[in-house]
Amino acid sequence: MTSPSLATGSPDAPSAVYDVALLDLDGVVYVGPHAVPGVPDVLVSASAAGMRLGFVTNNAARTPDQVAAHLAELGVPAEPADVITSSQAAASVVAQLLGPAAKVLAVGGPGVAAALREAGLAVVERAEDDPVAVVQGYGPQVGWVQLSEAVVAVRNGARHVATNTDATVPSPRGPLPGNGAMVGVVSAVTGVRPLVTGKPDPAMHAECVRRTAARRPLVVGDRLDTDIEGARRAGAASLLVFTGVTDPATLLRAAPEQRPDLLAPDAAGLLVPHPAVAADGGAWRCGSWTVRSAEGDDVLLLAAPGDAHGGDGLDGLRALCVAHWSRHSDAGAAVRVVATDDASARALHRWGLAQRATAGGS
Repeated sequence: MTSPSLATGSPDAPSAVYDVALLDLDGVVYVGPHAVPGVPDVLVSASAAGMRLGFVTNNAARTPDQVAAHLAELGVPAEPADVITSSQAAASVVAQLLGPAAKVLAVGGPGVAAALREAGLAVVERAEDDPVAVVQGYGPQVGWVQLSEAVVAVRNGARHVATNTDATVPSPRGPLPGNGAMVGVVSAVTGVRPLVTGKPDPAMHAECVRRTAARRPLVVGDRLDTDIEGARRAGAASLLVFTGVTDPATLLRAAPEQRPDLLAPDAAGLLVPHPAVAADGGAWRCGSWTVRSAEGDDVLLLAAPGDAHGGDGLDGLRALCVAHWSRHSDAGAAVRVVATDDASARALHRWGLAQRATAGGS
């Protein structure tokens, strides 16, 4: 079977092509305590179509039992064994490096300490307890006291291990500080760079693949630097959704290792075919949308059809990405997108690309 990409698309619904969906949670299945609208029904339908579901989250605050219970409350079919957290990945790494009975200072929500104990590690709360490692994960109650204990322990020689370095977490109020912001505090004070065990390290996706015996997994995520890069490093296909932190402007300037294979507004993209982007002379076409290069400048001209609202509304963006990425193998290359009609102007405004360079320019 041909490897997927934005250029090739997927003529069949991903739920019919891939045997397991490895789903991120924050920004994909839910935002804060609430489900992304329609996603629980989508996942029920994908499961009914024969696609198995695994949940791979960098959020270390909760245990797999708590995560599975939350998913069940939202109407998503899930068992604790279906959930892989970055706390579990960190605990496994620390146990392998330092031995299963090592003393570890836990910083973060209850999921961090629970994962460490499950791995046989001895959890301590103070730097004076002589931990040999500090495992730091997200927790909404993390404050000065825990960060101070972490700083003292690391300065005393403890290994600093971060479950992840996501700078933000999605919320109904917009992006809020994530574990990466708190890890940065400890690193800035100690001068020590942490060992990071969560996505994009392939260990988490690999563990979920092992548990589900997936032969053709599809990673579904909202972050380029964790979900999409993690999928690439794990050798899996990826579907980017726009219900979390990534926006079209960020996607257009993505580094090669962070470029997804498929796009969708939300996880409903599991249930529908994805159109291909075809090169046509000097143009790129997706559906009835067209992107052309303007001569003598790094400008892309977007043309929309009269029925521009058909499909999922992303065909023009697919064409823009393929057009730009085919000309630039690196990240951050400057490009200006210019609308050639009212429909494409509205689309650019909706995508945050209107009348401005999307990378490296003004």
